[in-house]
This record gives sequence, C-alpha cells and structure tokens, in this order.
Amino acid sequence: MESTETNDIAPLTIDSLLDHVQAAPPRLGATRLIGIDGPAGSGKSTLAAHVAARAEARGLLTRVIHMDDLYDGWAGAVRGFGLLRDHVLQRIADGREGRYRRYDWHAGAYAELHVVPVTVELLIVEGVTSCDRDVDHWQSLRLWIETSNEVRLERGIARDGEALRDHWLEWMRWERDHFAEQATRSRAHVIVDGDPSVPHDPALELVTKSVALPPHDSAAS
Repeated sequence: MESTETNDIAPLTIDSLLDHVQAAPPRLGATRLIGIDGPAGSGKSTLAAHVAARAEARGLLTRVIHMDDLYDGWAGAVRGFGLLRDHVLQRIADGREGRYRRYDWHAGAYAELHVVPVTVELLIVEGVTSCDRDVDHWQSLRLWIETSNEVRLERGIARDGEALRDHWLEWMRWERDHFAEQATRSRAHVIVDGDPSVPHDPALELVTKSVALPPHDSAAS
C-alpha cells in the first residue's frame, strides 16, 4: 500500500488491519505478531485492547503482553526487551512456549510466572521497546501511536500520581533518545493519532497519520 502522511486521512478499521495480517504467512512460528510502540502515555495499552477484542471476535486465540510487565523498574526497559526477545519470542519461534515473570512495581521484583502457549494465533506486544529492530523479522505489523508531550504527561500523572513526576520526565527523556537510535517511528507500518479530533469509533477504527502496510511476499521464511 502506498504510504501517506496526513492528519486528514479517513479512519482506518482495525478489522482491515487484521485482514492484512491474516492474509500473509505468520513470521513467528505459527503465530502472527503485532507490535504497538510509541511514547509513554500515547495510548498503546488501550489500542492493544481494541485490537485484541477485534481479533477475538473473529475467533483468533489472542494474547497481549504489556512491556510494563517485563521492565525491571523505571531503569529496566532494555532488560525487559531482552526478556521478551529471548524468553518469549525466540522460544515461540523455536516451537516452545514463551515464559516470563511479571514485574511487581510495588514490590520492586519479578513475581509470578506467565506462559504464552505456542498455539497462540495472534500475539500483541505493546509498550516502549516492543518494536525494537531485533524483532523486526518476527513482526507481521508494527503500529506506532503518538500524541503531544503535554497530553502524555498529564495522562501519566493522572494514572501514577504527582509523586512520580520526576520518574516520568526522566523516562520521557530516555525514550526520546531510544526511539531516535532505533528509528522506531519511521519503521512503523501504521502511525496512529493518540489524541484525535476526527470523529471515529475507537473500538473499531484508528485515526492514522501514515499507512504503509508491508507486502504479503515479505514474510520471513
């Protein structure tokens, strides 16, 4: 599909994206993988929930992994990505169940074990680092969602509390540099407006800034 970059593009249905993903061979063993990346507070977890709901509505065995459950605290995003790559995605690619322990932010330690069965048909990973280059070859679709720094910080403080403002500001500085090094936004197949003014049904549609879906013959062998 030809790439477009405009704020006036009509809403794109989530079902049309799932149609495109399902029309191509899976890249992660028998599993299709969607990554949803973008700055903190932009709406990644909400978007992941909407995509998962539409996938489940068509009968796909679907799992969502939140990178917040893998990070080793505020300074542990790089370690979290390594756990995703090595203990979840690589294992599924090898025909084994993925495994990870959820990070307990209150206890400051990893907690209970979670298993991702090799039979999962659609795996959605959302969070900063979910679309790092090391997993490109496994991903059927990369989504990037963004909004202004002011909106993102307001959302973050509303969720986490004023006491964590300094952590949020430091994280925003870190992720900015990380995204620049990874060229995450420019590698995305779809760029989503995380605070759109265009009328749409967020459970069914995305307001996009750019769409450049991968050709179906690009699946990894």
